[in-house]
Amino acid sequence: MSDNIEQALQIIKRGAEDVLVEEELIDRLKEGQKLRVKAGFDPTAPDLHLGHTVLINKMRQFQELGHQAIFLIGDFTGRIGDPSGRNATRPPMTDADIEQNAQTYSEQVFKVLDPEKTDIRFNSEWFNKKSAADMIKLAAQYTVARMLERDDFNKRFASQHSIVIHEFLYPLVQGYDSVALQSDVELGGTDQKFNLLVGRELQKNAGQAPQIVLTMPLLEGRDGVQKMSKSLDNYIGITESPDEMFGKIMSISDELMWRYFDLLSFHLSSEIEKLRKQVSEGANPRDIKFLLAQEIIERFHSQADAEQAKETFIARFRQGALPDEIPERTIASNDGDIALVQVLKIAGLTPSTSDAGRMIQQGAVKIDGEKVEDRALKLDSGYAGVIQVGKRRFARVTIT
Repeated sequence: MSDNIEQALQIIKRGAEDVLVEEELIDRLKEGQKLRVKAGFDPTAPDLHLGHTVLINKMRQFQELGHQAIFLIGDFTGRIGDPSGRNATRPPMTDADIEQNAQTYSEQVFKVLDPEKTDIRFNSEWFNKKSAADMIKLAAQYTVARMLERDDFNKRFASQHSIVIHEFLYPLVQGYDSVALQSDVELGGTDQKFNLLVGRELQKNAGQAPQIVLTMPLLEGRDGVQKMSKSLDNYIGITESPDEMFGKIMSISDELMWRYFDLLSFHLSSEIEKLRKQVSEGANPRDIKFLLAQEIIERFHSQADAEQAKETFIARFRQGALPDEIPERTIASNDGDIALVQVLKIAGLTPSTSDAGRMIQQGAVKIDGEKVEDRALKLDSGYAGVIQVGKRRFARVTIT
């Protein structure tokens, strides 16, 4: 294998969970052809977040290696609802929501991707032309037994949770997208592996060379537990203000910081290892986290915005004399939220909930640098950030 192929393979595999089949990828790289690299996104929320950009960053790497990216917006599949990783049927979205979200996706994606090497496609292009007979023929290419091999379907079936017939169509529809686009490589999260492999099978059935499947890990949200999701309120949106983004990134744990570096940073792996070594030799993790926050904000805003956000963050917390070492506390919520007074007690910031209430009334409690005055305030599951009581009591709290 030539040095160029080896180098390209290292870039492609960085952070990846699976490359199926790697030998096929090497063969296509040796042929020197421009690969058609596809990743699909259902427009289920109005904005993209950093979790989405794990795949988009990988597409950008393929572009820098000379390949063509296909950013597929699943405006048709969004009407079905992706059951991947779910233990219940996802509610359908309205056409208006799908159309609005699809528009924002097509605008935001070029914050990462090169417009000259990107095709934005919508899978309604081909599925709106399909007849009922066409869909039945598509469904005839897979058995129920094969569908039940998928982990989430299998678990739901075993636990007697309902599976609606249209959910079986989702992997087939996603797989057919690869046939329609004649993709060489498809990217997806680890929860998409089954669907991506269906694409390989449908391409074989259509007489096409099967796509290479590359799966990427799901990025944990700020809580460090569940995958980043707007519905869990543990996300960092790419359209949020620089100050908001900076504060959220700085609120993640020191351990989670390295996960974000691996999956979101464009720094070379060797450079990230040097940063790890600096921390192991005594460097303050906060200063390394500054680098991560600045890189990401510069990508989605500007270098000037990143510098200003850093200055604002430092000035805000200098007022509270933010210490270098802050204890970390993970607290379980009840029914999705938990009262702030309970959080303060459990985190050891106050001796009791009544004392917590008094501290809030006195204006002595801050959440992420902002003073809190509502004794009845509740924190949602997924919150992760720094809570301060008085001048000297701090905790980095994660609500699960």
